[in-house]
Amino acid sequence: MNDTEPTTALTDLSVCQICRTDADSGSMIPLALVRPAIVNEIRRDHPELSLEGFICKDDLNRYRIRYVESLLSSEQGEVTTLDRDVLESLKQHEFLTSNLYEEFVSKPTLGEALADRIATFGGSWRFIIVFGSVLVIWILINTIALAAKPFDPYPFILLNLILSCLAAIQAPVIMMSQNRQEAKDRMRSEHDYRVNLKAELEIRHLHEKVDHLLSRQWERLAEIQQIQIELLAEVAALKKIRD
Repeated sequence: MNDTEPTTALTDLSVCQICRTDADSGSMIPLALVRPAIVNEIRRDHPELSLEGFICKDDLNRYRIRYVESLLSSEQGEVTTLDRDVLESLKQHEFLTSNLYEEFVSKPTLGEALADRIATFGGSWRFIIVFGSVLVIWILINTIALAAKPFDPYPFILLNLILSCLAAIQAPVIMMSQNRQEAKDRMRSEHDYRVNLKAELEIRHLHEKVDHLLSRQWERLAEIQQIQIELLAEVAALKKIRD
């Protein structure tokens, strides 16, 4: 009995744990020397796998190819997930861009609208032409047409009074319009700041995702390259044995 048990244990060690077939010692590889990621891939199909056993090269290569295929498919899935995450992150936030002119103009009071109209008219060539024509007509009437009995004789005191009153009224109206313009400019600057801040955060978010994706790709490519090197080393060893 004592002589039989070691022989049985040795025979079990020479059997592949996947296909359960006997093979020569040159085609059997200890599972303790197999990459842990590939061992985990094998354990998906064979949970009872023991690291103290062996695996034949055919089964090992089959699971290596399967693992590489899973790496490549996961890379494609990560790209799709990245695109979906970016779209979702953009959808969760409302657009900050808007037409400030429409928002600002759609809510003026009667006084604000009147101030804007007066300031627009007072700062135009039309106002200068109309006002200059009124002055010329006023002077001609009081010097030529009504020379005998003018209602505002020279030096046109009534005209000076009207001009002073017009300037006194026009100045605060123009200041009201300027205040509205300053408020509009302040709103525009705040809006630009929010848009620029959102763009900066989104660009930083995208950079982090791209950096993460690139690092994962480099890790996967390095792992695939190591598996290829192992396969080439095994092929070279087999050639030496055959030679």
